[in-house]
Amino acid sequence: MAVSGRKQVDLIGSVEAGSTEDFDHCCEPCLTTGQRIEAHGFCVTCQEYLCKNCHDVYRKTKVLRNHQILQRIDFDKIQATRKSNNECTEMCQVHKKEIIKFYCPSHHALGCNDCITLGHRTCKVDYIPEKCVGVADGKKFDGVMKKLDEKLKEASEISKKAKNSRSNINDYNKEIIKAITEFRKEINDRLDLMQKDVLNNAEEIKSNTNKIIQHVLDTCENMISSIKGLQLSLHASKSNHQDGQLYIDIKRAESTLKSDKLNDAEQTLRHTNMHYSFQRNSELETLFCKKMVFGEIVDHSRHESTKVTKTVDRLVGKGDINVKTSSDKMNSSITGCAVLNTNKLVLADRNNNKIKLISIENKVVQEKKALDSGPFDIAEMSQDQFAVTIPFIKEIVVMTTDDKLSCVRSIKVERKCYGIDNNQDRLYVACLSPPSVTVLNTHGDILNNISLNFLSPDYAPYIAVRKDSKLLYISDRGNNSITSVSSLQGDVTAIYKHTDLIRPLGMLELDDGSLLVCCYSNGSIHKVNGDLKEGKMMHKDKTILYSICYSSSYNEVYVGCCDDNKLKVFDTQ
Repeated sequence: MAVSGRKQVDLIGSVEAGSTEDFDHCCEPCLTTGQRIEAHGFCVTCQEYLCKNCHDVYRKTKVLRNHQILQRIDFDKIQATRKSNNECTEMCQVHKKEIIKFYCPSHHALGCNDCITLGHRTCKVDYIPEKCVGVADGKKFDGVMKKLDEKLKEASEISKKAKNSRSNINDYNKEIIKAITEFRKEINDRLDLMQKDVLNNAEEIKSNTNKIIQHVLDTCENMISSIKGLQLSLHASKSNHQDGQLYIDIKRAESTLKSDKLNDAEQTLRHTNMHYSFQRNSELETLFCKKMVFGEIVDHSRHESTKVTKTVDRLVGKGDINVKTSSDKMNSSITGCAVLNTNKLVLADRNNNKIKLISIENKVVQEKKALDSGPFDIAEMSQDQFAVTIPFIKEIVVMTTDDKLSCVRSIKVERKCYGIDNNQDRLYVACLSPPSVTVLNTHGDILNNISLNFLSPDYAPYIAVRKDSKLLYISDRGNNSITSVSSLQGDVTAIYKHTDLIRPLGMLELDDGSLLVCCYSNGSIHKVNGDLKEGKMMHKDKTILYSICYSSSYNEVYVGCCDDNKLKVFDTQ
C-alpha cells in the first residue's frame, strides 16, 4: 500500500537544514532529496524555483534547454507568471511507473490507481487533482504549517533535552570514575598504613632481638679474651717458676670458672631463639575471599522523580512534650532521640536509666523500659528497631518497639560509647578513652577504628554520617566546633565555627545534606551546610539542649533537654 512518496528522512533533513538558514525561496528539486538550498532562478515552464546547480543542469539538458528561466532579480514577477497546477507528478513508491493521484482518509494513505484498486476498493477516496483546487490559499495550508512549526519546536526541545541528558550522563560517568578512584585510593592508603604498622613491628622485633644477641656475643667475646689471657699468664708463671704469681693466676682462673655470665648469656639466647612469622588478618582474608563487588552503581532517578526533598528553613516553637513518668526518680535528661517511623519517637533518658516511647500524634509517653545503666544516644536501624549506646558499661543495646519495648541483643565494645548513627547497615559509634569512632556491622563485628586525635577527651561527642558514608560529622564540644573527617582514615576535611555555636552536641543530617545542630550552653540551634563552609543560627533561648531529631512526615523537629522533663517541638513549615 502506497504512502507519501517523499521519505521521512528527507523531510527531517529538510527541516533540519531550515533550522540553520532561512531563505525566501528554496530550490524545489533539491527539496525532494531533503536538501534546503537557496534559489537563484525560477523556471516559468516547470513552475519551480531552482538553485544554481539545477539551473546549470537546465542549461545543459536538451529537453530543458528552451525552458523560460527568470533570474533572481526578477523574482517579483514570479507571482504573475506562476500558475496553479493541479496535475500530480510524484511517482508511487509501490508501483514505480504510476503517479500518486488518490488519498484514502480512512487509512490516511496516498496511492496511485493500482493502490486504490487493490487495497481501497471499498473506501471512499479523494481524487487529488479535484481536491487540491485552492489548497494553497485555504486555511488547511496555514494550519499544517502552524502545526509543523509547533512540531519543529517540540522536536528541537526534545533534541535539546537529549543533548542535556547526554551531557549529564557524561558528567555522572566522570563523577562515578572519580568516586571509584577516590575509594580505591582510600583503601590503598588504609592498607599502606596497616602494612607500615606491621613492617614497623617486624623491624622493632628484629632490632630488639639483635641488640640482645649482640649483648650475648659481646659477653662471649669478653669471656674468650679473658680465658685466653689467663691461660697465657698461667703458662708463663709456671715456666718462669713464679709460684707466687701462679697462685694468683690460679685463683683468678677459679673465679672466672665460677662466673655465671656464660650461663646467663645462654639463657638469654635461648629466649631469643624464637621463630617469627607473619599471620594474615583473618578478617581481611575472609573479606577478600568472599564473592563480592567493589561497589555498585545506584540509579537515583527512580526515587528522585517521586521523592520531594523537604528543606528546613525555619523553626517555629509548637510547645513541649512532657516526658516525665510516675516512676522517674530524677528530672529527665533526653541525651538521645530518634524518629522510628511515621508515628513513633524514642528517647534516651540518661538520668532515669530509661528508654521512652512517644506517640508523635498524641505527644505523650506511651511506654518506657528501664535499663541497667544510663543510655546516651539512639540510632534508627529499621522501622521498629534502634541501637542505644550505654557508655559506662561499654555496651550497645539493640531494641525493638514491635509489640512492646524490649531488648533484642547487646554488643560489647572496647571503649566508652556515646554518639551513634546508622548508615547502610553500619553503626558508627563516637567513643572516648581514647577519642575515636568504632565502625561495626549490625551484628557487632568491628569493621574499623578511626582515631579522633583532635577531639577533647573530656567531652562526650555526638556523630552524624553523611548519606554517601564518605564523611563523618563530629560535634567537638571542647573546641566549640563541628568537624568533618573521612570515614576511612579520619583525616580532617573541614571545621565549622560560629560565635553562638557554644558546646555543640546532638546533630542530624537533613534531606538536602545540611546539618541541624543543637548547643548545650546557650540553647541555640544551627543549620550548617554539608561542606561546613556556611551556617546560620535558627533558634536561641535559655534551655540546655542535648539531642535533636526530625520527622519529615509531620514536618517537626524534636529537641531533648537537660534536667527539664520536656522535649521541645518545632514546626519547620
